[in-house]
Amino acid sequence: MSEELGANEVTLVMDAVSVNEGLARVCAAAFVMPVNPDVSELQELKMAVSEAVTNAVLHGYSQGAGAPRRDGGACKVTMHMRLSGREVTISVRDEGVGISDLGRAREPLYSTLAHEERSGMGFTVMESFMDAVDVVSAPGSGTEVVMRKRFADGQNSPTN
Repeated sequence: MSEELGANEVTLVMDAVSVNEGLARVCAAAFVMPVNPDVSELQELKMAVSEAVTNAVLHGYSQGAGAPRRDGGACKVTMHMRLSGREVTISVRDEGVGISDLGRAREPLYSTLAHEERSGMGFTVMESFMDAVDVVSAPGSGTEVVMRKRFADGQNSPTN
């Protein structure tokens, strides 16, 4: 792919239910297709998106995923994607309970849902598959995870 791609943006607003994790994965994969990612890059992106959306659904809303918020509205997860050249930025945001100890939450094997046999590897997986992961959160203010990945040139991609 020799021509330089311009910027493109998409925002997806989903109910905070676990089935929408699959939708987010597919949307992210389809969104980056113009840069012709190789299979491993695509799998890494999908796994990171899966972890971010799953965290938002499971941990964002303490009253339970899909339950109404305090203001009566439905719990939502917003995924914003921006592709500029060969770099994608994906933001996953919830309006939930927030994270009181961000440092601890990013530690491998730590989970607030350990009683549900969660692995506590969500942030670790995101960080291993993306070039950068930033998290902004505060108790009562929700959480936003911003992930960035730059794709290789695509010349030797098995999807060519």
